[in-house]
Amino acid sequence: MSDLIRIRNDIRRSVNEQIARYPSIEDDQLRDVITEEVLAYEEEQVLSFSEKEQLIVSIYNSMRRLDILQPFLDDDSISEIMINGPDHIFIERKGKMERIRQTFDNRETLENLIQNIVTKVNRSVNETSPIVDARLQDGSRIAVVLPPVALQGPIMTIRKFPDNPLTMEDLTSENSLTQEAATFLKRLVQSKYNIFISGGTSSGKTTFLNILTNYIPSDERIITIEDSAELQIKNKENLIRLEARMDAGMGCEIAIRDLIKTALRLRPDRIIVGEVRGKEALDMLQAMNTGHDGSLSTGHANSAKDALKRLEVMAIEAGDIPLLSIKQQIASAIEVVVQLCRMEDGKRRVLEISELLGLHQDEYETQPLFMYDIASQGLVACAELQHRQKWQMHGGE
Repeated sequence: MSDLIRIRNDIRRSVNEQIARYPSIEDDQLRDVITEEVLAYEEEQVLSFSEKEQLIVSIYNSMRRLDILQPFLDDDSISEIMINGPDHIFIERKGKMERIRQTFDNRETLENLIQNIVTKVNRSVNETSPIVDARLQDGSRIAVVLPPVALQGPIMTIRKFPDNPLTMEDLTSENSLTQEAATFLKRLVQSKYNIFISGGTSSGKTTFLNILTNYIPSDERIITIEDSAELQIKNKENLIRLEARMDAGMGCEIAIRDLIKTALRLRPDRIIVGEVRGKEALDMLQAMNTGHDGSLSTGHANSAKDALKRLEVMAIEAGDIPLLSIKQQIASAIEVVVQLCRMEDGKRRVLEISELLGLHQDEYETQPLFMYDIASQGLVACAELQHRQKWQMHGGE
């Protein structure tokens, strides 16, 4: 153990003794106590100003924030933090992966941090139930896996979301899609087409969904349904946010499919399901087929057609329903699929915007409207929208 770590632990113990009689001490008061203890700490070798400052920040972060992870959460250039046990921490900065030198003092420190995070959002994780999804107060997504499932110790991944959400202008300036495609998508949302956003892990599905919600008219009533609340919808007054609740051993689980059924009774104009991963796919499809046009959702898939196939599988899990009936519901509910991809250079791009035309001989008939062109490294328009009734009803040409 380095001298600075030993000093930090000594000071923290002293601070804990000082504040033991003040269980509800405010943040500013705690910082003052830490500062006083650091300044009063006497060592044979006098601490430099930078070391004192480092100790104050480090101790405060370990007591009230996310310990050694806090500086990386505060760094806007970092999009993801990956903790593979107490000694191996990686970050993604501007699309590139790198390992950082900081480590947790021990496994117990990391476990305590994880427990503090999940407890604040009414979740639980332990050896009996070692996997949990949660979120931070700023909306960042947390995924946790504990032993015995995780063999090298507690695992945690933090997917950060910016304080100022990205806009479509940001995506076009980064060449994630063309201005023509952006304008087309804006018109689709305003015309109340049901849109499904698909892509692989870390392809930007939630960010893209958030951007599309900006085009929903302000006089419409929106209900969002998420496993962990991540969407950052701005400037919408008539907004209801619903979040699933995991069963913490007390028989009180409220699943996404329960929230979708509840949302139908709350007079929504739009239903936005953050991500479909299981049986709730059927409820989402039925919501789209019961007059709630303009609904939006996301899911994992490698292509637009794969997204439709995965919806089939998830919907079938929900009940004993014939495959053809499921296909008919999907063909009736989903109108446009937007496929995203995280490229080798770390950039996230729209690869395809496809229209679902219906079923032909019991198979999905799709038409690519925009496709990514490798030569020009951009989206190229390749067909006209065929189902234009909604488009024309909302002022389209």
